Amino acid sequence: MINTLLAWRPIIDPLPMGHAASYLLLIPMALFISMAYRAVRLPTMTRYPRLVLLQAAQIIVAIAAIGIGLYVVVEVMLPIIAPMPD
Repeated sequence: MINTLLAWRPIIDPLPMGHAASYLLLIPMALFISMAYRAVRLPTMTRYPRLVLLQAAQIIVAIAAIGIGLYVVVEVMLPIIAPMPD
């Protein structure tokens, strides 16, 4: 009964988008973080759009590199370092 009265609860009921497309949320998140950070830090707004896009691209590339690095550690190096017993 209570669930029908409440609106969408982001932490308890996540978006039903599946795990295959959840990484696409990184793009707007990086863009909005960059927009907020640059709006506060820049003294003038003359270079604002270029710096926002540059910082958003840096965030996306950095998070992708971290993901690839963790994949290599877990899937490639860890079985070599500590193989599973037979």
